[in-house]
Amino acid sequence: MNAPNTAQSVPAADHQAQIAARVKAIESLMIEKGLMTTAAVDRFAEIYENEVGPQLGAKVVANAWTDPQFRERLLDNASTACAELGISGLQGEDMVAVENTDQVRHAIVCTLCSCYPWPVLGLPPNWYKEPAYRARMVREPRTVLRDEFGLDVPDSVEIRVWDTSSEMRYWVLPQRPAGTDGWSEEQLAALVTRESMIGVGDPEQP
Repeated sequence: MNAPNTAQSVPAADHQAQIAARVKAIESLMIEKGLMTTAAVDRFAEIYENEVGPQLGAKVVANAWTDPQFRERLLDNASTACAELGISGLQGEDMVAVENTDQVRHAIVCTLCSCYPWPVLGLPPNWYKEPAYRARMVREPRTVLRDEFGLDVPDSVEIRVWDTSSEMRYWVLPQRPAGTDGWSEEQLAALVTRESMIGVGDPEQP
């Protein structure tokens, strides 16, 4: 997956290396000044890797794919439905799940900054915060999905872009892949990607 292009773009690898270097420098400085410990840094990393992240959203999606009543509750009130599975917290107080169908695809963006449903998706990817993505996704979503994410949406399918904010955080309930009848929730969750819940990709195929 490629990050959206910018007017003065930097090669993706160089951009990631610059970000990693800055993060490491800030981390080292905070530890040196006694503002944070190495153990605290490791704990934060563990939280976002294992306790708050896309794997939790994948669990919700798999539950919705296998339980029609849960799916209805999720689409009616995503925050409440997620709380049933023990998934809630900061940046997830007012979540809305929008469902992909054969006729309509959804995608999310935050045009002002980088608001994002952390409890189900973890930290936002760097490209989600890029000005190019935030600006172009609302103007030319079909082009962005094709050129930047390799997702060719037919003209017969409507694309709806949802502008996430601090008051309302959207995320996508992707379509269940064909050929997964009889699969367990654990097997289904393994197919769900962060990109499919943002709306810029599809779940993995079985």
